[in-house]
Amino acid sequence: MNVARPFYTHESDSKIMIKKDKEEVNNWTEDLEYMNEELEYLLDIEDRMLNNSRLYQELHDIRRENQLRLGELYRYEGSMRNAIECDTMECDAFYLHKHEKNRNAYLDHVKRYRNLKSRVLSKILLYAKR
Repeated sequence: MNVARPFYTHESDSKIMIKKDKEEVNNWTEDLEYMNEELEYLLDIEDRMLNNSRLYQELHDIRRENQLRLGELYRYEGSMRNAIECDTMECDAFYLHKHEKNRNAYLDHVKRYRNLKSRVLSKILLYAKR
């Protein structure tokens, strides 16, 4: 029978998973912080070139949602230290569910942002053809 060995012999599998999850959350927050920067550029471009009030509102909405998502991830990251103290399957399941919920929310947000960004870029290309 093969016994799964932890990646680090001095750490338990659960601690390794928590570290992996923390690293993933750090990547998500970095992505969202960069999206904030991009949104500022997109809003400025939209204002200077496109003057499309609907697109402008959508950019503001996604920027607000981005800020809310960042706040949720910062709070979640702070609560992750409680996962270290888990000693039951129910506790582990709670934090696993919480992490998956945050992952899905992040991925949905990124998908909506990319869709909007593509629409803005295509409108810029149309504007440039004129």
